[in-house]
Amino acid sequence: MFRVADNAHVDMVVVSPTPWFPGQGIIRRFKKDYRPQPRVMDIQHGITVHSPRFLAFPGILRNLDAVMMYLFCIGLVRKLVREHGIEIIDSHFTYPDGLAATWLARKFGLKSIITLRGTEVPHARIPGRVSKLLQAWRQADRVFSVSDSLRQHAISLGAQPDKFRVVGNGIDTEKFQALDPADARERLGIARDARVLVTVGGLVERKGFHRVVECLPALIKEYPNLVYLLVGGANAEGDYSEHIRALAETLEVSHHLVFLGALEPSELSGPLSAADIFVLASSNEGWANVILESMACGTPVIATDVGGNAEVVNSSKLGSIVPFGDRQALTDSLLDSLRLEWPVAPLTQYALQNHWDTRIEIIIDEYSRLCSD
Repeated sequence: MFRVADNAHVDMVVVSPTPWFPGQGIIRRFKKDYRPQPRVMDIQHGITVHSPRFLAFPGILRNLDAVMMYLFCIGLVRKLVREHGIEIIDSHFTYPDGLAATWLARKFGLKSIITLRGTEVPHARIPGRVSKLLQAWRQADRVFSVSDSLRQHAISLGAQPDKFRVVGNGIDTEKFQALDPADARERLGIARDARVLVTVGGLVERKGFHRVVECLPALIKEYPNLVYLLVGGANAEGDYSEHIRALAETLEVSHHLVFLGALEPSELSGPLSAADIFVLASSNEGWANVILESMACGTPVIATDVGGNAEVVNSSKLGSIVPFGDRQALTDSLLDSLRLEWPVAPLTQYALQNHWDTRIEIIIDEYSRLCSD
């Protein structure tokens, strides 16, 4: 969105509602990463970011999140409309953000856009949630989807097909670049002749680090010097690190794992370039940015057939897609990939073709269409 603001020369302001309820500070004494509270207002890349609180109790009362988000943001949005002459509310994630955004847009006579990013799949399994998703899509003037699989999912639930447009995530090829693998390994203390796997993502169950660990005993038989780099930390979804470590202990592969913790995007080119293969064994994705980030660093990708993964890894020159939950297929694909010599050029060229600038043109065009209606 910062790039959109730069390229379209629009007056943009960000509203990022933050869930809160009285007494949640007590929970953070026992769970330190629980609902971190950002500053009420911040400036990022020259854009003002507001983070108003909205009342959100854990558990079953989360069904009230959209209503609470709407009520707690009315005053701020009214002020911003008056001060900035806002024409469009561009929201991301259908529930609760998208639904609340469409209510706010209707109240103030604005156009609204929702972007589907993958949470719509698990939300659709929650009783009573599908009706809220459909209401949001029905009220929105335009709906973007980061992958065609998400678009098809929404249509299967009853959404109007003519409202949707697929706009995949992009890649910043200035930030993610292929480094010399030997130098990258030296910085990480990894032997030059080692075989290296890497996964980047939150250390949560969904991302599937543990599914890769389950494959390691078979991989190590052929590649005794195998190293698995785990990049990421706990996030709002939880912390699965203890489970991963315990599983590695049980399988006697702990000494093959290297936990690098959460890294800034500017630091990721190192471990991505050091790896022979990037592996993403996740159970759900919209459009995983990290797949393109890996390719920009010259590293092929093995990913599970969920969400938009197959739309990104769409050629054997880029990697391969395996069925989710099939450990043997994942193991075989990793072994086959480790045996190959992967040319870097097709990977980096493909990433360049998916630069953010190619997405921004579409978004700006859609803004212009909405404002001219």
